[in-house]
Amino acid sequence: MFSKRTQLTLFVPEASAIEAFRRQYNPVQHSLIAAHVTLCREDELLDIEKVWQNLEQLDFPAITIRFGKPERFDEGKGVLLPALEENTSFQELRKAILKGVIEQPRNHQPHITLMHPRNSMCTDELFLKISMHELPATIQFNSISLIEQVDGGIWKLIYSRLLCS
Repeated sequence: MFSKRTQLTLFVPEASAIEAFRRQYNPVQHSLIAAHVTLCREDELLDIEKVWQNLEQLDFPAITIRFGKPERFDEGKGVLLPALEENTSFQELRKAILKGVIEQPRNHQPHITLMHPRNSMCTDELFLKISMHELPATIQFNSISLIEQVDGGIWKLIYSRLLCS
């Protein structure tokens, strides 16, 4: 059966430390998609024409997100870097993109998945190693990307737009 997923994403710029980590600890996910923060999931992009219009008219500055220490999720199988604080700029960016599509977008908390539970398994010993890694605490995101995945394959870039400086 044919399946297609689409999402808006903030790719991690110059992600060498994060990408090296993902390449070592979750090579399958690393090969499918670069390190990123999901901005809008496919269930929020139902009126893609309105989303396109909002993206074209968007006048929004680059956003900076502060990240905490790695945390386990999904019964300990996965590992993510959670965002700290309220991330008001992230939520406002989501509202601007989804204006006229979703009146009150859910409060989606930004994070970077380091080990996806779909194709990796974190153990206690491995998590101890992960906790020792030096990963960026603050990342500035300068662009928004629309990406698509077909039948579980590699995510493809459809569109990218710079945020204002």
